[in-house]
Amino acid sequence: MSRPRRDPDLVRAYVRTGGRSRPTRTLDLVSLVVAVADPAPGASPDARRILALAKRGVLTLAELAAHLDLPPSVVKIVVADLLDSGHLAVPTPVAALPGKALLEEVLDGLRALSA
Repeated sequence: MSRPRRDPDLVRAYVRTGGRSRPTRTLDLVSLVVAVADPAPGASPDARRILALAKRGVLTLAELAAHLDLPPSVVKIVVADLLDSGHLAVPTPVAALPGKALLEEVLDGLRALSA
């Protein structure tokens, strides 16, 4: 009986993530990210590849995993690291931004406190 052949290019997920099995933050496969900085010197190949794709535009974690042929669990951990380091950002929907009137009220309140 022959043993199953192993893919020589296969790198285990725990090797890609430095032995970690959980991201530092809660992320879904539909979480959106965009690159805001170039990779740091010494960044992992996976981090560099994710940043290169995210520079093209806003992508979900599922899209990143599919484009890079990586397990979603690995993408979540690497993306969380890149978010923590400030290389990726989660775009804020326009509907979630405060209105001008609210910002003016806050500014007026701050001015009243300093007077």
